[in-house]
Amino acid sequence: MMRKTIIFACLLSSAFFIACGEAPKTSKPDMESMIEENFRHAAAQYKILASKIPTDRMPKYYDPRKDSMVTSDTKWWCSGFYPGTLWYIYEQTRDEAIRKEAEARLALLEPEKHFTGNHDLGFMIFCSFGNAYRITGNPLYKPTIDTAAISLATRYRPEIKSIQSWDKNKHFNCPVIIDNMMNLELLHWVSDQGGDSRFRDIAVSHANSTLERHYRPDNSSWHVLDYDLTTGQVIGKRTWQGAADSSAWARGQSWGLYGFTLMYRMTKDDRYLQQAQKIADFILSHPRLPEDMVPYWDFDSPDIPNTYRDASAAAINASALLELAQFSDNELKARYLNAAEKMLITLSSDAYRAKEGENGGFILMHSLGALPFNGEVDVPLTYADYYFLEALKRYKDWYLK
Repeated sequence: MMRKTIIFACLLSSAFFIACGEAPKTSKPDMESMIEENFRHAAAQYKILASKIPTDRMPKYYDPRKDSMVTSDTKWWCSGFYPGTLWYIYEQTRDEAIRKEAEARLALLEPEKHFTGNHDLGFMIFCSFGNAYRITGNPLYKPTIDTAAISLATRYRPEIKSIQSWDKNKHFNCPVIIDNMMNLELLHWVSDQGGDSRFRDIAVSHANSTLERHYRPDNSSWHVLDYDLTTGQVIGKRTWQGAADSSAWARGQSWGLYGFTLMYRMTKDDRYLQQAQKIADFILSHPRLPEDMVPYWDFDSPDIPNTYRDASAAAINASALLELAQFSDNELKARYLNAAEKMLITLSSDAYRAKEGENGGFILMHSLGALPFNGEVDVPLTYADYYFLEALKRYKDWYLK
């Protein structure tokens, strides 16, 4: 019988800025029913979204102020999230129209297994083909994943024991960003599934260098470390999407939380578990984390509370915390589970989840891509939907049995 706990969620009305104040508290809904309803809603929304996307493009975001859909080619770092989300929906609904769309998008994305232009092969290929292979067992999907690992490994730089995120440019010499932790699963998984053990070694090396260099004493992370490949030394600690070099960009903290949790799952190295728990404590104990658990886009934004929230960070946090709870003792497990429940309830509310037929077909509203560049500000984003549905699936699989 499903475990019944009572928590409270601060469910706020949707607004251009969402700030959590004295809102009525609401009892936790039946989680099983809520999850089932969310996947039904997701199927309806993604059929609408599919109808708006050209067959040779991927959805990037929808601008509600202009009522316009923005798309990307398959080299955009988010190109794997749309087919990955379709596979999550199919897994729960067995809707054949959703599966057909997922398969068509995989065919479009498949050539990117050879992409070596940046570090994002994990997002692009493992979130899409990885889920397709897990759900269907189709052996034709595995070579694409294996080839993507080969491509990603070309960006490993032994001089810094890390995977170079972006190529050298006018801003950075050899940048390594915290987001890169999310791409290590691809490498480790391919090694574990019979691939070259070198991929696992690269993943571990990168995780270790990130653990050593990327975190501050308060367990927040810098967004970008810039390296000198000649000396192997860090020459800059910067941000690209955060409020300042010294700030804690919210989604960056989420990437680290998720990344070290998955590395513990794959290695059982206690250092990774401890780091994930430290990051979780930074997030959950932060005095500027709103009561409804959806963070402001940067924990150090000077405009708090009159600034943007990032639903994508909350979705990533929820998914990561549900897994971290699996590896933690009873007290921490309860803390992480309760926080993740609250995040999912908030994201399922009218404050963040779009009504059917609205939001361009996306599920969640109020995410933020890169405020310093006025990019993807207060819009629905593909990775917010992806990690939201992943978190719902994880809750169903792990906590409703």
